[in-house]
Amino acid sequence: MEVIKIDTIYDVKKTEDTILVLGYFDGLHRGHKALFDEAKKLSQILNLKISVLTFPESPKLAFTKFKPDLLKHLSTTEDRLKKFEEYGVDSLYLTDFTSKFAHTKADDFIRNYIEDLGAKVVVTGFDYTFGNERMGAEYLRKNFSGKVVTVPAVREPLEYGENEELTDKISSSRIRDAIDKGNIKLANNLLGYNFMIEGIVVHGDARGRTLGFPTANLVLTDNVHLPDDGVYVVDVNYDGKTYRGMASVGKNVTFDGTELRLEVNILDFSGDIYGEKLELIWLDRIRDMVKFDSIEMLVEQLKDDEEKARKWVK
Repeated sequence: MEVIKIDTIYDVKKTEDTILVLGYFDGLHRGHKALFDEAKKLSQILNLKISVLTFPESPKLAFTKFKPDLLKHLSTTEDRLKKFEEYGVDSLYLTDFTSKFAHTKADDFIRNYIEDLGAKVVVTGFDYTFGNERMGAEYLRKNFSGKVVTVPAVREPLEYGENEELTDKISSSRIRDAIDKGNIKLANNLLGYNFMIEGIVVHGDARGRTLGFPTANLVLTDNVHLPDDGVYVVDVNYDGKTYRGMASVGKNVTFDGTELRLEVNILDFSGDIYGEKLELIWLDRIRDMVKFDSIEMLVEQLKDDEEKARKWVK
């Protein structure tokens, strides 16, 4: 897959006719995948390659008051690129959603981006809008000479496995909300794959070692969402191998901690791995973060957590 950065309209250069997918794809969830599935079908019929025009950061940065969460993503930059490639994208065009870009007129967007990128077919989601007039698919159909395909929403029960008659569209905001609440099972179902983060192992208090549950303290390498405080079942990818583990997110309240920490106890593993990168695959939540009255009670709980982590299956 070729990745092309567009800083100005003069960087837009047609290479060949293409199927162009439009949108901001944070996490590349099942709703997004529906667009690429449609693009792949058309690609086989029309013998055209697939390209994408998207943004590295959320367009909301250009419109709303800044909050740190606006810079957080559902996947690392590397994983996002891998997903685009997995979904069949041949060329990925990235442009920053600035105030100047936001003021682009709809007709100029069609001419300077869609047509100049060689689009013969445009694939968008049902709620996609473009240009400073926030035009939608109907306007595009009237003013673009090629074919326009609008993919409907992919819907899912409000709670995974429950209330199956009450559904809502799969969206990045819904997934972020599930992760923020620690509902990893729901988030993974909406994503269509397991939520992942990457971190570098750094020195901590080494308290877990004294308890018989040594942990790797992690600092995130990308600005991604972190699940709510609690203990989770995870798989840990390190050095080409996958280990089962249990991760904790919180402030070590039993020891009156004040800093938010991410720690993982890697089962059936020993060794110093400071400075190494670990990939955590989040599988399910075990329990809330709890303050224990004694070290003995904490250790007993950790033993129970370990048993649940070892026995966990999808």
